[in-house]
Amino acid sequence: MSETIRYRGRIAQIRICLGKLLRMFLYQNDWKALPMSAIIAGLVTFAVGNNIFKTQEGTMSGCFSLVCVCIWNGFFNSIQSVCRERAIIKREHRSGMHITSYIAAHMIYQMLMCIAQTGILLGICALAGVQYPEKGLITQWFIVDFAVSMFLITYTADMISLAISCIVKNTTTAMTVMPFLLIFQLIFSGGLIYLEGPAEKLTDLTIAKWGLQDMCALCNINSQPNVTLWNTIWNFREFEMGGIQPVKMFTDDILKNNRLDEFLAKAGEYTQKEAYVSTAENVLTCWGAMIMMALLFAVIAIVSLEFVDQDSR
Repeated sequence: MSETIRYRGRIAQIRICLGKLLRMFLYQNDWKALPMSAIIAGLVTFAVGNNIFKTQEGTMSGCFSLVCVCIWNGFFNSIQSVCRERAIIKREHRSGMHITSYIAAHMIYQMLMCIAQTGILLGICALAGVQYPEKGLITQWFIVDFAVSMFLITYTADMISLAISCIVKNTTTAMTVMPFLLIFQLIFSGGLIYLEGPAEKLTDLTIAKWGLQDMCALCNINSQPNVTLWNTIWNFREFEMGGIQPVKMFTDDILKNNRLDEFLAKAGEYTQKEAYVSTAENVLTCWGAMIMMALLFAVIAIVSLEFVDQDSR
């Protein structure tokens, strides 16, 4: 490859490197990432698909799970893609290969992978019977906005993983680092664990925070009913005080007068979050944050790999 690209320009080198990556996809089993994405998506939608877009709790757990799937896919796409051929990159760089061309080819290739994974995830959700809202905030169709969000989450995670793969020198180190990246995303997403103070500020550094906020805004989670309060009250139906059962009387009265939906909607009003307000501004802010993160880590990947010649191995 070094003799082929030695005197070629950056654009031509991108085409050559991209062709190499596509051949690796076909002949070195990189295609296995796609069926693996389908399996993971199937498991998640089977577990949480019934209540998503219907209740605040169902939508939150569903969106959080989908964000985790997207991040998982992105991390696994490229965590070993560069470090596994570091010796080859070093030799070709000395022969005239531009690192910018090499990373640009990876960015295009990973973009195609992320688009495919997004399509697979949406298809699995449809097969699982997930009923999407119709109206979108950015476009006329919710499914388009949702697809863009899932793609950006996956691609941003992919670029972080690509940067890590450029920094470390072997696949063992890469696979050791990746679990810590996943744990950091989950803990500081702001959706799994309640955070405050300095810990809350760290959420701005995670894809999970922006992805979850983006999806919840798209799904208009603030307008959905909350069932947690009702379920908690229902568990105390048999509680007696002074020979009577006040909780049972209260719940029976609500059911008798067909006011359960009203109660659930009112409970939902008390659990609304400003970050999840369903506006185009909220969604675009999240999209912009993820795009900036993806570009930042692409630059980090280029800068770190420029020093490959100093690799002592």
